[in-house]
Amino acid sequence: MTSKNEMILVVEDDTQIRNFICYALKQEGFPYATASTAQNALSILVSQQIDLMLLDLGLPDFDGMEVIKKVREWSEMPIIVVSARDQDKEKAAALDSGADDYLTKPFSATELMARIRVALRHLYKIGITKTQTVLSVGGLSIDLEKHLVYLEGAVLHVTPLEYHLLTLFLRNPGKVLTTQYILKEIYGVGYGTDTQALRALMAGLRRKIEPTPAKPRYILTEIGVGYRLVDE
Repeated sequence: MTSKNEMILVVEDDTQIRNFICYALKQEGFPYATASTAQNALSILVSQQIDLMLLDLGLPDFDGMEVIKKVREWSEMPIIVVSARDQDKEKAAALDSGADDYLTKPFSATELMARIRVALRHLYKIGITKTQTVLSVGGLSIDLEKHLVYLEGAVLHVTPLEYHLLTLFLRNPGKVLTTQYILKEIYGVGYGTDTQALRALMAGLRRKIEPTPAKPRYILTEIGVGYRLVDE
């Protein structure tokens, strides 16, 4: 649910790319502000009401990763990284630092707008999930009070770990969750970097919720980074 009244901050030092993004936002009716440095971006964030930030990592004064970390100290606003850095490690690091999504340059206006809509829906859901007792995407839902999972209206029997994993995704629809973040949330900080257990857990959950596990409908794999629950 978005109203297109949300203010978007575009943090990009490349004039051509910044103008392209701003044109795309204007065409869709989104109000926006711009910044070409990290310091300028932080000044705007503390002085204006910003609902979503599009952030380049390669800024002239200091790295965009630091901007993410600073913003996450006081805000849950959606942050979409827009960067030419296309290595999996860079993507994972940005997401682990608190970014909601990662869009690699070059990209189309259509893809950019789709990512923005998903992020804004996540922003809306942040405000309602604190009191919401039923989380749902498509035909998949969890009743947090009854501790039950439903698939197309029928109760689905899952293990405690599968329930925990599914709740984690349903609380973050459309958001890329890195493998390390999921491991920490499901198994705890001392579990290390072993992903074999997570892959097995994910395979078991997909067999229960996906019509065709090999072609997932609900939980998609972001290769080299983690997983994303669709938000449609």
